Amino acid sequence: MKIVTINEADLERYWALRLEALKTSPEAFGSDYETDQHLPLEQVRERVRGFHNENFVVAAELDGQLLGMVGFLRNHRIKTKHKGFIWGVYVRSQARGQGVGRTLMEETLRRARQMEGLLAVHLAVVATNTSAKALYESLGFKAYGLERRALLVNGTFYDEVLMELDLD
Repeated sequence: MKIVTINEADLERYWALRLEALKTSPEAFGSDYETDQHLPLEQVRERVRGFHNENFVVAAELDGQLLGMVGFLRNHRIKTKHKGFIWGVYVRSQARGQGVGRTLMEETLRRARQMEGLLAVHLAVVATNTSAKALYESLGFKAYGLERRALLVNGTFYDEVLMELDLD
């Protein structure tokens, strides 16, 4: 397994993985499959072109197949540029429990720690996703809040645990 940074050459397989994530784990994402499946590929291409050192997606790849991904976005406004946000964490079901998510998170955090002036990394995780919460806690994230009814999926509300990793 190797870790790759998603770029324009990865567009189609990245987008296929993203849509799979939205379809198979709708409670884990603010975006939804029903909307995103209709996005023109050119619009997705523009998003990917916007990736750079402080706004990126890393993916685990094995034999040309993407097994999972993690997105990172650093705030760039003057008052919030000391914070970054993990988003879009997903590992394919057949690759779970094999360290793929940990490896992706560790690489994302390694890159975050190299960013000058970045003091904290935030994420939100569905409260019922105990394995993801355990992973994040093992990496040093601490819960600082709970957003009740953060997501409504097929008539069911999901709470999200808000977590932070202090980098300083």
